[in-house]
Amino acid sequence: MSSHLTPEHLRLEEDASRKKNWKRWGPYLTERQWGTVREDYSANGDAWTYFPHEHARSRAYRWGEDGLLGISDREGRLCFALALWNERDPILKERLFGLTNPQGNHGEDPKEVWHYLDSTPTHSYMRALYKYPQAAFPYERLIEENARRSREEREFELEDTGVFDESRYFDVIAEYAKIDPDDILIRITVANRGPDAAPIHVLPTVWFRNTWLWGCKHEGCTLKPRISKLDDHLLTLQHESLHSFRFAAETIAPWLFTENESNNEKLFGSPNLSPYVKDAFHEAVVHGKADTVNPREFGTKAAAHYRLMIPAGGEVVLRFRLAAAHACPTVPFGDFEETFATRRAEADAFYDVKCSRALGPEQRRVMRQAYAQPPVVEAILPLRREGLAGW
Repeated sequence: MSSHLTPEHLRLEEDASRKKNWKRWGPYLTERQWGTVREDYSANGDAWTYFPHEHARSRAYRWGEDGLLGISDREGRLCFALALWNERDPILKERLFGLTNPQGNHGEDPKEVWHYLDSTPTHSYMRALYKYPQAAFPYERLIEENARRSREEREFELEDTGVFDESRYFDVIAEYAKIDPDDILIRITVANRGPDAAPIHVLPTVWFRNTWLWGCKHEGCTLKPRISKLDDHLLTLQHESLHSFRFAAETIAPWLFTENESNNEKLFGSPNLSPYVKDAFHEAVVHGKADTVNPREFGTKAAAHYRLMIPAGGEVVLRFRLAAAHACPTVPFGDFEETFATRRAEADAFYDVKCSRALGPEQRRVMRQAYAQPPVVEAILPLRREGLAGW
């Protein structure tokens, strides 16, 4: 073994030799699943109108999930991401918004500001940023102005609407550090960049992709999993193939529970299979409808609900841990900051070796951030055929 190998190089070797599954969890959760061919069952192949953004908060996906600054296992069974509300938006912000191909004057285009800042190849350390306006998100204005413009004109972007003027926005930073392949520390930092105190609701959310309602018996379909509350700080997550996980929150907040199942009544005028459906958190937080979440505190989707008032220039840090039940200690946050510091230092060491010394500091920074972009997830079926199911 070469003496120049860093801890990240060693993790890559362990993963390649299947000693440890370091790549099982990563930034595999897409920012947008709606309006894609992955969810298109239309008669004419019109994916953009078959599953629009307006449906996304209420309609269960089949083949994937989406979320803000999130992660999942690489088969997309269990997901973690953030939901946000600034008390001005008409909807809970759970995923990226953008224009479909017919709406954009240059085709489909996201209308958000977010950045993947850092990641090692095994995702032992990850960092990403989302900029959330404090004003109401200008959904309709973005649609209408881009529809008005011709192909010869530049696109109308979120920054052009003025919602970031005077720095009236939140920087929401998600960081992840792995202790072991199935033990992930999560640090969420919410910073108010504006000149005045401003409110924000932050909902760190865990949920299972819906693999139980499609009437299928082939691989990838499962018995219905379950998320339930163990105590004020801790959830238990049970899944047929992932088995038992824990999700721990350091700071106590009300827990919300629902099912990751479509609101058929709202979308199609047909009965719901459960009184608790996918858009329950939107209804509970934005519209104050407490009866939309399960008072018995279980479901297939759960979130801690934090309402924060952050002073001008201030920030709040929230800490969480997602871990296999056997790996989750009784004191989940004792080694938290030490682990983050170690993984960040190991990422620095890895990229010191990875990036050519011929590059200047800025070039090395650009190269490192380019490596942070989420990878294309391997197809699941070939993995299963090679005997790697659950790996």
